[in-house]
Amino acid sequence: MYLGVEIGGTKLQLGVGDGLSDQLAAWERLDIDARRGAAAILEQIERAAAGLLRRFPVSRVGIGFGGPVDTAAGRVIVSHQVDGWCDFPLAAWCQETLGLPAVLGNDCDSAALAEARHGAGRGRQTVLYVTVGTGIGGGLVQGGVLHGKGRPASAEIGHLRPGLQADRPEATVESLASGLGIAAAARARLAAQVALPSGPESRCGNNGCGRDGDHSATAERGEEGYRRDLLERVGGDADRVTAKVLGQAASQGNQLAAEILERSCQVLGWALAQAITLLAPEVVVVGGGVSLLGEALFFAPVRQAVRRYVFPPLADSYQILPAALGELVVVHGAIALAAESRGSDGPGDWRKTDRGEQESRSRIA
Repeated sequence: MYLGVEIGGTKLQLGVGDGLSDQLAAWERLDIDARRGAAAILEQIERAAAGLLRRFPVSRVGIGFGGPVDTAAGRVIVSHQVDGWCDFPLAAWCQETLGLPAVLGNDCDSAALAEARHGAGRGRQTVLYVTVGTGIGGGLVQGGVLHGKGRPASAEIGHLRPGLQADRPEATVESLASGLGIAAAARARLAAQVALPSGPESRCGNNGCGRDGDHSATAERGEEGYRRDLLERVGGDADRVTAKVLGQAASQGNQLAAEILERSCQVLGWALAQAITLLAPEVVVVGGGVSLLGEALFFAPVRQAVRRYVFPPLADSYQILPAALGELVVVHGAIALAAESRGSDGPGDWRKTDRGEQESRSRIA
């Protein structure tokens, strides 16, 4: 049995499974208080894991971390949500605190592995997984093997720059199409600071990737009414607008909300088209909170945009599907990482013995 741990910016999840299926023997979900930093999260892991280890014969731990990691060294590089993780030796901490060997991976890579093996990508040779939530991340699995091991980053579709004019590190697909990017666009529109751009070419310049001038909502008579409707939905506080709020408004006829969401889907579709053109995956699996907007508001416009921008010979060669494993996808992926790490110890790897072996040696000593 293996223990899978997901460490995010707002939630902590632990699950126990055999790594062979999408079934868990046990699962726990805890809220994270980011203000208390990494130390508080480690305390939560230690307490929750102790109970699970008493119940199940766990031999290894897999961790899916919400941020960049050095997999080979078992170290967190940094967290963009929680302080205290910078260059933290998380695999070593598990070895010392839980008495178990551990393997560390990025949360999106872990999710990609899980969806390829047990979810919407099962049975496919090449699977691109994309999560669209607070940020946008990606992972690529080929032949059941996660691509990019030992590299600083891989399949980071959210950090594509949409066009030649996007020359700043923050000018990314993520800044336009993630949950935070969508909310930022809505706040700007509500403040009447900017008009809604017509497509990715607003950041791309004349060499951009979108259509010319196909949105004109700022000149429409109902703009103020739609703006007031959105503000009423959030009690007049524009900072409370989220992609979910926009989805509810759009489904009830608010054209301003619909245009903001359509814009984000166009940008995401452009990015997916570039990835498909380069990698030719058989299936693109999309998860994350924004994808929960559903078929009409998310998947249909994303598919339409992908088809517009993708290399034509590949237009009918792929599927774009919703993720199948839901909230537990990273936990399943972490378990898969732990299961495949057996016998693959390497530099900086703390996975030298299984728990049973350690206990036997202790008894002998």
